[in-house]
Amino acid sequence: MFEPIPLNLPPYSSKITQKLDKLFIFDELRKKDLVLTPEEWVRQHWVHYLHKHKGYPKSLMHIEGGLKLNTLRKRSDLLVFNNSGKKILLAEFKSPTVKITEKVFQQIANYNSVHKIPLLVVSNGLNHYYCRIHFEENRFEFLSELPNYNSVLNL
Repeated sequence: MFEPIPLNLPPYSSKITQKLDKLFIFDELRKKDLVLTPEEWVRQHWVHYLHKHKGYPKSLMHIEGGLKLNTLRKRSDLLVFNNSGKKILLAEFKSPTVKITEKVFQQIANYNSVHKIPLLVVSNGLNHYYCRIHFEENRFEFLSELPNYNSVLNL
């Protein structure tokens, strides 16, 4: 059973329950209990952080959106839309024990080849990376901080 550890994100009062020998965490977006895995622990912290600290509306966040990559069906960890329904942020989360490597960046880049989203987040809850994609110039840049929702509306 996973024991939650402190992350490099602001703490929040998550709703954790135990049923039989498993821990569950309440998902504020899907309004249901999910098995508490290390990756889910990271994702729920990010949802809280994006909403409470960066101003991203919960109603515009979508967890595990499906996509088709070549012939494979994949699921992205978190998509955020603007008020017009345009995808503005794509996030890939890993367990705190998983190192963020080139393979993880390749995974989100592959997903983004389908989505074409200008802002990417990669995090294991301890280390966070933010990347702005400039499609028209065919380049990207790493950002030192994640922009607030209001500043990414027109990306």
